[in-house]
Amino acid sequence: MSNLLASRFANAPVMVSDCKADWMSNCLASVSAELKTIEARASSEPVALAYDDFWPAADSWMARYRPYIVQDGTLLIPIKGMLLHDFGYQLYDWATGYVYIQKAFERGMADGSVQRIAMILSSGGGEVAGCFDAVDRVFAMRGEKPIHAFVNEHAYSAAYAWASVADKITITRTGGVGSVGVVTAHMDVSGWNEKIGIKITFIHAGEHKVDGNPHEPLSDVAKNRMQARIDGLYNIFVSTVARNLALDEQVVRDTKALTYSAEEAVSLGFAHEIRAFDEALAAFSGGLSPTAGEETMSTPEQAAAPAQADLDAARAEGRKEGATAERERIQGIMGCDEAKTRRALANHLSLNTELSVDSAKGILAASPAEDDKAEGDAGGKASAFEQAMGQNNPELGADGGGNDEQASQQTLMQEFRAANGIEGK
Repeated sequence: MSNLLASRFANAPVMVSDCKADWMSNCLASVSAELKTIEARASSEPVALAYDDFWPAADSWMARYRPYIVQDGTLLIPIKGMLLHDFGYQLYDWATGYVYIQKAFERGMADGSVQRIAMILSSGGGEVAGCFDAVDRVFAMRGEKPIHAFVNEHAYSAAYAWASVADKITITRTGGVGSVGVVTAHMDVSGWNEKIGIKITFIHAGEHKVDGNPHEPLSDVAKNRMQARIDGLYNIFVSTVARNLALDEQVVRDTKALTYSAEEAVSLGFAHEIRAFDEALAAFSGGLSPTAGEETMSTPEQAAAPAQADLDAARAEGRKEGATAERERIQGIMGCDEAKTRRALANHLSLNTELSVDSAKGILAASPAEDDKAEGDAGGKASAFEQAMGQNNPELGADGGGNDEQASQQTLMQEFRAANGIEGK
């Protein structure tokens, strides 16, 4: 299993941040060891099922590898470690399968006890294979229930494809997102073979049958074909992220696979809010404390629908509180000292983002002041806006409307570092 797992990354396109080579190696070793444990136990101990032929019962030993956790109406989907195609497990901080993620979404959408879905992301990326199809299936579910991505602490490359599918992305102050790019590698060991006296001759039919093999230098034809494939996958990645975030494709392409800090991500439109993870999750869940209460395994039949009158009253109260908080946030940004010479930017940050007052102040303070004319024009707009804000606007901000073994592992890492120009052994 270990050899098979590593071979999936050798000479294959991957979506992983270039700073995560050592991380990949560590995850690969941990996952390989854990899979042996799972296989050994599965051969001797049956798995009790709770829901269809995938989900184990809550008291089954398999439940830790396919967690389905619903707390106070919020389904928590962990997306951590290497992201893998055709993999139906969630193995702690080491690996998460695309099959697991998609199955969790499908069950959550059908589960009457699930009111909202939270993706908890901490991953440097993973396989290209299977990623976009699974993301597309979840994107088609948007609108059924609120979906929120919590980046705690990073979501790079393939992991960012998943973050982008959410209605809203929250990132911690020290978090990072991005790396919208695709990479592969070719290792030429022909020089080493010659040095130790090995000569390999390929007997093949079909001109391009052995293109890209590691025992010969990479031909221009083979390199061009590999580049064309990578370009095609990159185009899919760009268009997927642009669609999910409602951004122009050129904005995504212009990032050139860079990674971004929290404030940079919000400014670019790659995240919507900077906030501590626990605090953000509690707010999304309507006061939920992430560590409070028991983890529950639920089925669509378990939850009784609350009374409609109670729902209506809760929504009305939520709209009222949301409108008040939004008004105070906007006024706080527009009225701060940093906004006086940056009125246009202040106007944008208050109206078109969900930045807190402190975060907006930081961005404003780091931005150049506007010239007199721009300041005057922006000031006029801000004045009109402030006048409007002095009136009753009870719906503002409501409901979100508008508003492989060791050798194989070492080979993998060498290929990945070579592709990215990373120094070291």
